[in-house]
Amino acid sequence: MKIENTKAQMRKGVLEFCILTVLKDEDAYVAEILDTLKNAKLLVVEGTIYPLLTRLKNAGLLSYRWEESTSGPPRKYYGLTETGKLFLKELNTTWNELQNAVNIVTNQKKHQNE
Repeated sequence: MKIENTKAQMRKGVLEFCILTVLKDEDAYVAEILDTLKNAKLLVVEGTIYPLLTRLKNAGLLSYRWEESTSGPPRKYYGLTETGKLFLKELNTTWNELQNAVNIVTNQKKHQNE
């Protein structure tokens, strides 16, 4: 088993959560979302993000609006719906529980091996 495959699967598993979190405080267009994710070392390409944004929109978690740009074509800005905000709140709780559980397990194993 290659470590890169496992790393990629771990990233994909949290990508939806990260995108919703990026949009928590303000609307953003795809390039801004990608920049935020890339700055956090989440390697995401446009071919991955567009289908995910469409799926989140179709699930009622995101909405979008078109806005004119001074430097090119109009931009599609995505934002959280009220349902999306509630969903993100639940994901935050789940993430914290999962993170705590993983920390307990990995720290126990580390201490047992010392």
